Amino acid sequence: MPEVIFNGGDGRLEGRYHHSKTPSAPIALVLHPDPRHGGTMNNKVVYTLYQCFVQRGFSVLRFNFRGVGRSQGSFDRGEGELADAAAALDWLQQYNPNASQSWVAGFSFGAWIGMQLLMRRPEIASFISISPPANMYDFSFLAPCPVSGLVVQGDADDVVPEASVQKLVTKLSNQRDIAIEYRKVAGSGHFFVDHMEKLTEAVGTYLDAWPAIGRPKVKARS
Repeated sequence: MPEVIFNGGDGRLEGRYHHSKTPSAPIALVLHPDPRHGGTMNNKVVYTLYQCFVQRGFSVLRFNFRGVGRSQGSFDRGEGELADAAAALDWLQQYNPNASQSWVAGFSFGAWIGMQLLMRRPEIASFISISPPANMYDFSFLAPCPVSGLVVQGDADDVVPEASVQKLVTKLSNQRDIAIEYRKVAGSGHFFVDHMEKLTEAVGTYLDAWPAIGRPKVKARS
C-alpha cells in the first residue's frame, strides 16, 4: 500500500493507493468518517472496504480529508471535503485512464460525501454506502439517484438510527431504473465492532455480483 501525496483544493492530501496489475481494472475511491470525531483513512471500516476492492482486482485509493493526518487545510463542513473527493477521483483517473468502471464507497460522513460525488460525476458506475448519516445530513440531493448501489447498516446503531437509513433506502428504491440493495447487520453498532466479518461478507457479495461490464448479475433486493 504505497503512500501517495496529491493536490487537493486546499493543499496536499495524503493517501494510500493500491494499483491493480490487471489492464483496464476498475477503480474505487474510499472515503472516511467525520474527522471531528476521529475519522481517518485508517478507520477499520474504511480499511475493510479498501481491502474488499483490492481483493477483487480494483485499483483503490483511500485518503485523509483536509486537516487530517498529513493532509493540509482544515475541516470545511463537507464542502471542502467534497472538493477533496473530486480531486482524489481525478488523481485515480489520471493514473488509470483506461479503467473499466469507477466506484465510490464511504463510511458515515464519508458516505454522505460519496453520495454527493456520484451526483456530480456521471462516470461513477455504483456506490457502497456504510451507515449513511441520514439523521444528521440532508440527502434530498439524490433526486434522482443516478446509479444503483449497496447500503449497509447496523440495526443496533446508536449514532445513526436504523429507521432513518431505512427511510432513505425506501425513498431511493422507489425511483425508477435503479436498484438499492439494503443489508442490515444484526446486533451491530455504528462501527461494526465484532461484526466486521458480516460487513465484509455484505460488501463482497455485492461486488461479486457485478461482471466486468458494470451491471449486476442478479436483481438487487431490499
